[in-house]
Amino acid sequence: MDKTLREKILDLLERHRIMTVATNRPDGWPQAITGGYVNDGLTFDFLCSPQSQKAKNFVPDSRVSLTIDPDTSDPMAITGLSMAAEAQTVDDPRKSRRH
Repeated sequence: MDKTLREKILDLLERHRIMTVATNRPDGWPQAITGGYVNDGLTFDFLCSPQSQKAKNFVPDSRVSLTIDPDTSDPMAITGLSMAAEAQTVDDPRKSRRH
C-alpha cells in the first residue's frame, strides 16, 4: 500500500468511530452488525459480549468483512473503507487498544 493511500485510510479511521462488521453464522448465513471501534493503525478493536451471536460466529470462522463510511444524503458522494480481515478474541482488557 502506498503512503498516500495509507494516510487517506488512517484519516478516515480517525474521523469515524462506527463500523459495520459482517461475519458468517454457523448455518452459513452472513450476519452484519454495526458497532463502535478503536484502532491502532489498521488494527481494530470492537467490543462484543462473548455470549453474542457475533462472538460465536468467530469460533468456526474468523473471517470478517467491514465497512466504515460517513452518512450522506447523496448516494453519488459515498466515500468509505471496505476491507476483509481476520478476527481474534481479546480476553484480557489490558491488551485492548481502547482509548
